[in-house]
Amino acid sequence: MSETLIKLHIETLPEGGYVATSHDVPGLVAQGRTLAETIEIAQDVARKLIESYREHGDALPPALQAGTPEHLELQVPLAVA
Repeated sequence: MSETLIKLHIETLPEGGYVATSHDVPGLVAQGRTLAETIEIAQDVARKLIESYREHGDALPPALQAGTPEHLELQVPLAVA
């Protein structure tokens, strides 16, 4: 099993919580109460979409075919009291 990176766009919802979408994985929409939960759900949805592409013989989106970049800069959620 290989790994690749996808970009997530995460928005804060007015009623609380977050929603994530991704241009890298069309159709990905995930909603959670926390950033961590939203990211975890987004990963699961992405895996299921990839399984669906493969089961139906569809090509993977270009971002998933590109591989993992050598250098990476991330912003990660951090709880601050």
